[in-house]
Amino acid sequence: SGSQIGTRAKRLKVEGENLYLLPETELEYILETIQELKPSLLVVDSIQTIHSSQLESAPGSVAQVRECAYKLAEFCKRRDIPLFIVGQITKEGSIAGPKVLEHLVDTVLYFEGERFSFYRVLKVVKNRFGASGEMVVFKMTERGLEEVPEPSALFLQERRASPGSVVFPHTEGNKPVLLEVQALVIDALYTTPQRRTQGYDINRLALILAVLEKEAKIFTRDKDVFVNVVGGMQIVEPAGDLAVALAIASSVKGKELGDVVVFGELGLGGEVRAVHFPEMRLKEGKRFGFKRAMVPKGNILEMDDMEIYAVSHIKEALELLL
Repeated sequence: SGSQIGTRAKRLKVEGENLYLLPETELEYILETIQELKPSLLVVDSIQTIHSSQLESAPGSVAQVRECAYKLAEFCKRRDIPLFIVGQITKEGSIAGPKVLEHLVDTVLYFEGERFSFYRVLKVVKNRFGASGEMVVFKMTERGLEEVPEPSALFLQERRASPGSVVFPHTEGNKPVLLEVQALVIDALYTTPQRRTQGYDINRLALILAVLEKEAKIFTRDKDVFVNVVGGMQIVEPAGDLAVALAIASSVKGKELGDVVVFGELGLGGEVRAVHFPEMRLKEGKRFGFKRAMVPKGNILEMDDMEIYAVSHIKEALELLL
């Protein structure tokens, strides 16, 4: 409601002199108000709550979302008013409603974060006028959201070398971030072993466990396996495969990997495949004091003051570090 937003604005000390709040969900009334106020910016939150009186379907239906989004976009384009549409997402993480919603807009931004984490990540998924794949990390404070200028330092500040811990230089767009990947492997408590992940694809984990068993004789069929990406972050690129595999092997053997950055895609035959942006990843590791790195042989580089292990197979990686 308007009063709730007003209370939050006062707490955050938001100046509202030129800010108008319209607690209305009928599209036609909203368009009339925009025509009268002629704002320099319009934010609609959320599109799933807006409905047109010209349609009989309920708010949030495919027809309503499509019609309301289209009319808002056309109305604002004719008047040169920038429009921000806030949309809900499904449990799978995709935008709820018709796909046409994504095609209507110039830019799609995802605002992500774990429920109990202080951190939120803003990702550029689509951008007609610039690069997509960019990422910005924010921290929730009593003053609102504040940008984290050095996310790598933030996610590694409490890390200590221990079995099952490895550092992976993750990239979103052209911005690398050092993430700690943790694995814990213990004897199964029940007949069916558990596989749990936080920030990592469970199907990708199954693939890595199969490769470790077949190619490296690291057996986990009677073990519970847990994988966590620290800080509520998510790893979606295959470049994190080798880091996850080494973290699991480290936990199984009870041996530390030490201070080393690791990246590489893992094939079903145990081969370590080259990935994109190797130099950028290594530079980020070096910037934060890492002296060792493990990379795919296809990404071999020379870098001053850094010892680089180039590997072509998972067995080779395990022999070098464990």
